[in-house]
Amino acid sequence: MSVCWAIAIDTYSPVSSHAVPQADIPANEELELLKEEETVRIATRHEQPISQAPSNVYVITDEDIRHSGATDLPSVLRRVPGLDIMQVTGADFNVSARGDNQLFANKILVMVDGRSIYIDGEGLVFWKSLPVTLPEIKRIEVLKGPASVVYGFNAFDGVINIITKSAQEMKGTTLQFGGGELGTISSAAVQAGSAGKLDYRLSIGHDQNQQWRNNDALAFRSNKFNAQTQYNFSGDATLRVAGGFIDTNRFDGPVSNVQIPRSQFNQGYSDVHYQYRSFSLRGWWQGNDIPVESSTHPLLAPFVRQTNSTGGSNVSFSTQTYNIEAQHSLDFSPTNRLSYGVNYRYNSVDGAAVSQLGREDRLGFHLQDEWKILSPLTLVAGVRYDLHARISGTWSPRVALIYTLTPEHTFRLSGSVAYRPPTLFESNLDLRILPTIPPLFPPIPLFGSQTLNPEQIISYEAGYQGWWLKHRLRTRLDLFFNHLSDLINFQTIGTTRTLINGGEADIYGTEAGFEFLATRWLSGFANLSYQKIGQTFTGVSRRGGPDWKANVGLRGDWDSGLNGEIAVHYVAGATYPLIELFTALAPVLPGSISPSIDSYTLLNLRGGYRFWHDKAEVAVAVFNALNDRHKEHPLGDTLGSRVMGWVTLRY
Repeated sequence: MSVCWAIAIDTYSPVSSHAVPQADIPANEELELLKEEETVRIATRHEQPISQAPSNVYVITDEDIRHSGATDLPSVLRRVPGLDIMQVTGADFNVSARGDNQLFANKILVMVDGRSIYIDGEGLVFWKSLPVTLPEIKRIEVLKGPASVVYGFNAFDGVINIITKSAQEMKGTTLQFGGGELGTISSAAVQAGSAGKLDYRLSIGHDQNQQWRNNDALAFRSNKFNAQTQYNFSGDATLRVAGGFIDTNRFDGPVSNVQIPRSQFNQGYSDVHYQYRSFSLRGWWQGNDIPVESSTHPLLAPFVRQTNSTGGSNVSFSTQTYNIEAQHSLDFSPTNRLSYGVNYRYNSVDGAAVSQLGREDRLGFHLQDEWKILSPLTLVAGVRYDLHARISGTWSPRVALIYTLTPEHTFRLSGSVAYRPPTLFESNLDLRILPTIPPLFPPIPLFGSQTLNPEQIISYEAGYQGWWLKHRLRTRLDLFFNHLSDLINFQTIGTTRTLINGGEADIYGTEAGFEFLATRWLSGFANLSYQKIGQTFTGVSRRGGPDWKANVGLRGDWDSGLNGEIAVHYVAGATYPLIELFTALAPVLPGSISPSIDSYTLLNLRGGYRFWHDKAEVAVAVFNALNDRHKEHPLGDTLGSRVMGWVTLRY
């Protein structure tokens, strides 16, 4: 079991929220036991009650993050029914939805304040190196299911939008530090304030931790800086300018079918966003420099090495993305809203892992109408057309019917289509698998392809949300069916492994859960998800994942300042595909490896105490308190326990 202690100092101005004095608490107990329905914008790109969203949406609040005691967002996302979270190393996470997870997961769009941080050039998200510190996060909106209709390419399995707090909400200074066993350090400093009509927020962060498989070796180390300013014009107009960089000088991964590379990750970004009521104009840039030194999986290393086209271990690459977009909404009547928008994006990839400098242009147009046909019935229909330099144009429709039986009970039916185009990395890949013992087998080229088609998902969904016991209990139920086709993966043709499209999969399942507010100080949640995969994919393109997942949580937050949370995450066993080399070399490998992993149960605990008018808090959090040692992928590390301590100060 690992032990880690953390300290956080948070300075707020007097406008910050504090605990309500006992004398000010309303006498009416029922008013205190109203669980509010969230307002979200991820499904339509404008604010609406979550029950009226045309897609399945789940919200994680800043309090959920604080009470989890987690140092990374994938650990927090485990509580969302239907999300698949796979930790492979101390740095490498893969996140997807509804049975479509894999190494190098590339089918869920991730954004910070509506700006994509998905790396288009390679199709990756470096989950430990997000351009935001934990204290800055206000909430996380999670949409499961295709959403290309409003976001374009890559909103395939779903969308995750990390929404940060405004300068007014964070006014003051926040300092955070953590450290302990496994070399775990988590630290951040945030300064926010205003000068006249100008708001600003500055943040820096440092995070690091050791490997699970070798406690003396570093798995992850990163530094980040972010700056955001917003000028508030008269007449509801705002201009926000943001920028920052991340310097991750050690990243254990990302793990592929052959290697556990030693990587770095350096990212810079800038973002300019003008908003005037229902009109939005935005432009942003993101540059990624990713130095990678190839390192073969330990079992294969005596016999195989993966190299660049000249036999070297340098497989580094860099990407550039430029994006400009505009959107406008028109309210034709109180019962009809039309939204439309356009965006242009330029991507490039270069480096030792690709055969040439790759460039692409993308242009997309979307149109969506929300029409309240009758008082209880709303129709949401939209379509998007995307042009791409290397593939034919694609149409991405979505249709949803939302029926409000009563203000407390809502039903939803929806259907949608989305695409993920081949990345420049997949189109221009140029690597080699070489035998370390030459007679073993001839060199195997790994080639991309310029003729790849986009991957496609067609999704159907039915959902229900209901409020009970005077808004103290919410229940949710969702059924889904996803048809996947033309997934991109390797196929051996002669002595060459080439990326091709092929195969189909039908994934269906259900998600059910509830959240409750029992008293002013006691709340909780529970959910269960089931998914089944039928497929024609072969080799490493086969979909893998657990059939069953369950999450249960209980939280207490008392007026005395004491607070605590217990969360249990159960994940059933699963089988994942392995590259054929593990089978072909099985007689001579120094050890064996199974494509199946056992089920596991994570018990995560956190207890805290707030004092000094809610400006200070001490807490202890335990990850995997039962020390259920397990793998979440056959090629991943064996994960154990870790204890974190937190101290927070606000003034």
